[in-house]
Amino acid sequence: MSERIHRLPDFIIAGAPRSGTTWLYMLARRHPQLAMAEPIVPEPKFFLVDELWQRGIDYYSATWFDGLPGDRILGEKSTNYLESPIVAERIYRALPRVKLIFLLRNPIDRAYSNYLWSRQNGLEVESFERALALEEQRERELPTGLSYARPNAYFSRGLYARHLARFLDYFPRAQVLVLRHEDILVRPDYIAAVFQSFVGVREIPQLASGLGRINAIEAPSPEPLPEPLRRRLAEQYRVANASLAALLGCNFDAWNSD
Repeated sequence: MSERIHRLPDFIIAGAPRSGTTWLYMLARRHPQLAMAEPIVPEPKFFLVDELWQRGIDYYSATWFDGLPGDRILGEKSTNYLESPIVAERIYRALPRVKLIFLLRNPIDRAYSNYLWSRQNGLEVESFERALALEEQRERELPTGLSYARPNAYFSRGLYARHLARFLDYFPRAQVLVLRHEDILVRPDYIAAVFQSFVGVREIPQLASGLGRINAIEAPSPEPLPEPLRRRLAEQYRVANASLAALLGCNFDAWNSD
């Protein structure tokens, strides 16, 4: 009897939440050489959720990839992979040659967008400032059903260097692509070309045309982010941003100017 051949992803879009991962997923779906794990919601989260991980690689393959076209390069998106302390090692054990894509956003804007998303979805009732003050307590008291969504993890998700370092401990830098959310807004065709080159398909930058903003906050902001709070957060993130720049060899000074 022949051994089963697993169909597994060639690349994973692994975070961060509220940073353009859904835009990148939709871009990938447009490319004729790519196929993405579906549905987009709920995300696979296979390497994150213990109960799923324990079902094994056959389950992962059969659930998300076996039904995809056989001639495509395969991908998945699970945005909470980035922040998890256990995911990098699990992915490496199962997929040591997989390519990893991360999208990062000014951590202040990312945190506030996360807050607005949680508020829009009935998971937040506090002001942003109060929610930040409660974050560590809420994380300790998080109900089991929300342990992977972490709807109130606003500040800690923006400590990108800490999270990325875990992946770079396992994967060579050539297998890791880090993109900036801000670049999607101003030069989407360039980001499309960089992504397509990285995953190894024909570059069709114009596939980004018309995608616009995806998964945006529907309701208007309940209040603008107060400038004193923005300045305070910029100072709190300054060291983390410098660590990120040193880790990646990139410049994130614009994030400190807010």
